[in-house]
Amino acid sequence: MAHHASLGRVGIWASALRTDDAARRPQAEEAAAELDELGYGTLWIGGSPSPDMAQRVLAATSRATVGTSILNIWEHAAPEVAARHAQLTDEYGGRFLLGLGVSHAETRSGHALDHPLAGRPRSAMRSYLDMLDNAPRPVPAAGRALAALGPKMLQLAAERSLGALPYLVTVEHTAEARDILGADPLLAPELKVVLQRPGADPAAAYATARDYLSRYLALANYRNSLLRLGFAESDFDGGGSDRLVDALFAIGDAAAVRAKVDAFLSAGADHVALQVVTAATGTDLPREEWRALAEALPLRD
Repeated sequence: MAHHASLGRVGIWASALRTDDAARRPQAEEAAAELDELGYGTLWIGGSPSPDMAQRVLAATSRATVGTSILNIWEHAAPEVAARHAQLTDEYGGRFLLGLGVSHAETRSGHALDHPLAGRPRSAMRSYLDMLDNAPRPVPAAGRALAALGPKMLQLAAERSLGALPYLVTVEHTAEARDILGADPLLAPELKVVLQRPGADPAAAYATARDYLSRYLALANYRNSLLRLGFAESDFDGGGSDRLVDALFAIGDAAAVRAKVDAFLSAGADHVALQVVTAATGTDLPREEWRALAEALPLRD
């Protein structure tokens, strides 16, 4: 299995690194710089980020790979993305990884609703990749990765990109994805973490997890993915059953998170992107938690 050493074994996934709010930009850039110093291999910008947002994180760091997780193909024209990719590659020495995705039917708007490929996500992604390939400065397969859950999109990720960036998945999905991808393509699943202090009430941690998970359980592609993994519709009630939350989150102290990360790596992941979940996940920069995890986790081989 390829290790894709430039990404490291563990990265951080955070929507708050988007830096589209000018008032919050200095704090986000300062946090990115600290994550770089802590040794995280990759910083994943969540929440459908643009290449411009990636540029700001790249400028704030000197070592880490910076990835979009994920750039929404309906919102960004492929020729413009290819041109921006070339600029960022030249300026930052290949530290930019273009993560691409087709988003969700429930959240699409504008031209994405009446696009001829709107109902055919794999065909839409294949067409987008063709345009990236045909740009004046093509985006090489090694410079891009795909958000992928099901077998067909995983196969496309293996054929046309560095590999796959699955979101909201389990250890079992990781093992199945590795079988589909084969040995060499990148497999970098995201894993949600609720880090608990000693003596904290576990019920509060589960409530935080369910509050965040509930928004994803409203999206059909995630529900379908979880049903394929053997969960039932009843597991989606009330923000998620205990077994669903336990499968999708690492809840506990840093040692418990380490054990869950190790399970993903043993199942075939090359890299695990950790998203620390709090009461305000989309805007929090949980630097104390990031520091604690950096001490406990295998950031590099």
